[in-house]
Amino acid sequence: MLNAGSTAWVLVSAALVMLMTPGLAFFYGGMVRSRSVLNMLMMNFMCLAIVPVLWCLYGFSLAFGNDIGGGLLGGLEYVGLNGLPTDPIGTDPDKIPILAFAMFQLMFAVITPALIAGAVPERTKFWSWGIFVVLWSTIVYFPVAHWVFSFDGVTAETGGWIANGIKALDFAGGTAVHINAGAAGLALAIVLGKRRGWPRDPGRPHSLPFVLLGASLLWFGWFGFNAGSSLGANANAAIAFTTTMLATAAATVGWLVVEQFRDGRPTTLGAASGAVAGLVAITPAAAFVTPLGGLAIGVIAGAVCALCVSLKFRFGFDDSLDVVAVHLVGGLIGTLLIGLFGSTSLNEASVDGLFYGGGLGQLGIQALAAATVLVYSFVVTAIIALLIKVTIGFRVSAEDESTGIDESQHAETGYDYSGLRSGGGSGSILEAATSKVPASAGQEG
Repeated sequence: MLNAGSTAWVLVSAALVMLMTPGLAFFYGGMVRSRSVLNMLMMNFMCLAIVPVLWCLYGFSLAFGNDIGGGLLGGLEYVGLNGLPTDPIGTDPDKIPILAFAMFQLMFAVITPALIAGAVPERTKFWSWGIFVVLWSTIVYFPVAHWVFSFDGVTAETGGWIANGIKALDFAGGTAVHINAGAAGLALAIVLGKRRGWPRDPGRPHSLPFVLLGASLLWFGWFGFNAGSSLGANANAAIAFTTTMLATAAATVGWLVVEQFRDGRPTTLGAASGAVAGLVAITPAAAFVTPLGGLAIGVIAGAVCALCVSLKFRFGFDDSLDVVAVHLVGGLIGTLLIGLFGSTSLNEASVDGLFYGGGLGQLGIQALAAATVLVYSFVVTAIIALLIKVTIGFRVSAEDESTGIDESQHAETGYDYSGLRSGGGSGSILEAATSKVPASAGQEG
């Protein structure tokens, strides 16, 4: 029987996760230079336009259709979102319509390629990016979502190999979303190459208020991301909500403490990045650990991710907005630490990790799942990127990069200062402002 409360919660959670993509756009947009902000926003926003079309046509079916062999890919029985089961899905008493589940999972499919955009801003052709999103979602995300999220007997009789074969735990997407996007971001950054002048000129963030606003929207939306993954208004949702809040707070503190000791002062950018690192790390573990486990995962992720930001300078890859340090490293931390901090005390579907008497077995399972997704995503992403690079080109010209990608790709600028430079006419902002100042004002004193 359909549960109205759980259905409402999943639909609200889907809307919260949808909000995360615009939030991510502001988070990333504030970190780039002002001449590139529109392109960065558009790279994120276009994921909201492209991925839902793919999801309807074949994406949901490939991810959640009946497995066609080896737990690797779903079939095509749900093409066009036709042929869906009419009975509610899920476990009693939290039965929900399959379309509610499909829309919730769609938002995960939207934000995952958007995360990759942070690795290659200020140098990527817009329509090449659009083609990349189509190919990457089809060849990488949909199969990996099948591996991780498709459980036997939910939307199909048989699902993916990670969820049902080795039984790795991933409550809300540490592997399918964050390790997947982080590995793809690394591959894309290597194929496209460094920005002009990097690392001598790393590019200063043009709007830290944008960054903090984006991080706050992500934090807000992430309650839907994690607690919504319970697929019901139930105890697991409450556990995930709690650990999400605690881990994010602890990670923010952990990142800022590292900055204080390393750089001599905490920064706004560090606070925002630390919060996102905590959100990433708690995602796979959200309902599988206790509140204290959530705090531990958060503070570890905040500190380690802050230290890993320097890896791009050491190894020479221009991961511009630290997708690798935050999403790949954060996703690995959260996925692996289930093997240490997992606990059945609040959720019987969890496992007891090493610190709760469970041994190292689950840690090995978690490592296998993480490593497989990492390698698959990195290799296939590199192939897709190289194909685009040698055919239609993936990177703007050096001239367009120097003058600003917003104008070359969109014929727009994020900020219009023309009024302040206008010298004639009664419409001049500068003239209007100065006409209100008394002639003697500059002569006082």
